Amino acid sequence: MNPSVAIAASPAPGPSLGSAARAQLERDLRLVWRRRGDALQPLLFALMVVALFPLALGNEATVLARVAPGVVWVAVLLAGLLTLDNLFRGDLEDGSLEQLLLSPVPLAWLVAQRILVHWLVSSLPLLLLTPLLAEFLQLPRALLGPLMLSLALGTPLLSLVGAVVAALTVGIRRSGMLLAVLALPLFLPVLVFGAGAVVAAGQGLPWLGAIYLLAAGLAALIVLAPLAAATALRIALT
Repeated sequence: MNPSVAIAASPAPGPSLGSAARAQLERDLRLVWRRRGDALQPLLFALMVVALFPLALGNEATVLARVAPGVVWVAVLLAGLLTLDNLFRGDLEDGSLEQLLLSPVPLAWLVAQRILVHWLVSSLPLLLLTPLLAEFLQLPRALLGPLMLSLALGTPLLSLVGAVVAALTVGIRRSGMLLAVLALPLFLPVLVFGAGAVVAAGQGLPWLGAIYLLAAGLAALIVLAPLAAATALRIALT
């Protein structure tokens, strides 16, 4: 057999995981930039929520410092929830979700890149803004480190859990309320451990146990959540 014929008949190699991830990230970030006004909504929402508490509770430092960890965590949680409904719905409506299913790259890998973009857009700006939010609420500076650490571990958990719920409800029209009802109970453990770690640190109690639990949950869901979300998307399209 002619070697040139054999080479021509062999199938072309598919894209590598790295190139597929880079292409997916570039596409998603480009779409976010085109709708950058919508991307700013979680940041503005969290700012408004945090700014309203000093107006409602007064400027007493002890009161604000006591509620600061919970207020920041609730603001970040609700801000991330605002964008969950659009995580996969745009792909479903324009038909690109079917193209992702037909891609030679594993769907779970592409879903993981989408979750990463969601965290970068909705949570990372809030994480960088946390010192300012803490100043609004007069949080003691000694507690800023535990707060930042808990948010750094907890916000990716919120995106991972939220992606699974968004994939489960992507085929349902006007599923925003249903998504919130399903997601909020799953978010509660993250909220409790994240805010509880800061409160425990403020009371001089051991607080690293809650941080370790958040880290363990993050390590597990980094593997499991993209697989579960990919399975839910396949079911939604069948």
